[in-house]
Amino acid sequence: MTAIAKITSKGQTTVPRKIREALHVGPGDRILWELLPDGSVRVRRSQPMDLEYLRALEGTLTEWGSAEDEEAFRDL
Repeated sequence: MTAIAKITSKGQTTVPRKIREALHVGPGDRILWELLPDGSVRVRRSQPMDLEYLRALEGTLTEWGSAEDEEAFRDL
């Protein structure tokens, strides 16, 4: 299946209906974008505890990754 969508000036796009249906996604669901070594991208539905989703999320949590934070939260 092939579908084309335009990217807005804010980097947003609409996932075409047939693609949403194939992925079984709807409002509030998350999709995972995976950049492959050959430069292509794979898009799939992300499950709540999806390992790839958690790895992607981990990159946004560096704000709390200092040695001081490790010390402060070690016993939790």
